[in-house]
Amino acid sequence: MSTERHASDLHVPVLLQRCVDLLAPALTEPGSVLVDGTLGMGGHTEAVLEQCPDARVIGIDRDPAALALAGARLARFGERFTPVHATYDEIDDVVDEHAGGEVQGVLLDLGVSSLQLDDAERGFSYARPAPLDMRMDTTTGITAAELLATASEAELRRILWTYGEERFAPRIASAIVRTRATEELTTSVQLAEIVKRAVPMAKQKTGGHPAKRTFQAVRIAVNAELEVLEEALPRAVDVLAVDGRIVVEAYHSLEDRLVKRELARGAASSAPRDWPIEPETHRPYLELLVRGAEKADAAEIERNPRSTSVRLRAARRTRATPDHMRSHA
Repeated sequence: MSTERHASDLHVPVLLQRCVDLLAPALTEPGSVLVDGTLGMGGHTEAVLEQCPDARVIGIDRDPAALALAGARLARFGERFTPVHATYDEIDDVVDEHAGGEVQGVLLDLGVSSLQLDDAERGFSYARPAPLDMRMDTTTGITAAELLATASEAELRRILWTYGEERFAPRIASAIVRTRATEELTTSVQLAEIVKRAVPMAKQKTGGHPAKRTFQAVRIAVNAELEVLEEALPRAVDVLAVDGRIVVEAYHSLEDRLVKRELARGAASSAPRDWPIEPETHRPYLELLVRGAEKADAAEIERNPRSTSVRLRAARRTRATPDHMRSHA
C-alpha cells in the first residue's frame, strides 16, 4: 500500500465539503493562500487544492509523523503545498515567512487526530496497551507518564476536572497518587485500570469507558492544547486579509467556548453601549458565516463517527482589526 493511500485510509476528514465550501469564496484569485493550521494527514488540504486550483496551502502540524504522511499524500501538488513543523499559535510567524504577512483563509480542525488515536505506540487511547506518551510532537515536551509522576494531587484534580469535566476527579487523582507511590505508571493499561477502580461501578454502565475523560484531560494538559488555542485564535484572525475567511472545528466544549468568544468579539461593536454613536474605529471587523455552531448531521455521523461532537464556526474578515482590539503584540 502506498503512503498516500495509507494516509487517506487512516483518516476521514470531518465536514470536509462544508469546510471547503466556506473557504472557497476567498480562494478564487491566483496566488491566494490557505493556512491549514492542523494539517493532520492532509484530507482537508487535499480537497482545497483539488477544488480551488488557484490556491496554495501552507500546512502546519506539530506532529512529524503527520507531516511525513501528509507530505507524501500531497506531493502531486508540488509547490502549491508547503509543510511547516510548528504549533498553530506560531501562525503569524509562519505566514510572515511563507506568505508575506497575510492569507485569504485559515482552517483549524482541533483535537487529537486519527493518526494519533490509532497509533498504538502513542498512548492516546485507553483501549490499547501503549507507553503513556500522549505528545502530539514526540520530539519535545513532557510525556503523560512524566506528568502523572510529578503533578501534585491538587494539580491532577484540576486537570481532570477542568479539561475532562470528570465528576470523579478527586477520587481518580487520589488513586493515581496512591498507585504511583508503589509502582511506576508507564502504560495506558495501568492508567485505565486505576480510573476503572476509582469510578463507582454503578456509574460505569453509561457514557462509554470510564477512563475516556481522564485520557482526554491528560492529553490536553500534556499538549497545552487550550493555551495554544487561546494564543492562536487572535493571531489566526489577524493574518487574514480583508474578505479572508476562518473556519474552526472544535470537539470539546472548552475549545468551542474559546472559538465562540474570539469570533463573537470581532463580530460585535466594541463601542460602549452608552455612547450615542458608534465610531468608525469600533465597528465589527468580522462577519459570522454560520448561525451558532454547526453540527454534523446523521448521515455524516454514520459515515464518520468521530464527527459526533464537532462544532463548526466560521467568519469573514470585513476590515482590519482596530488597534484597540488587538490582543497580542
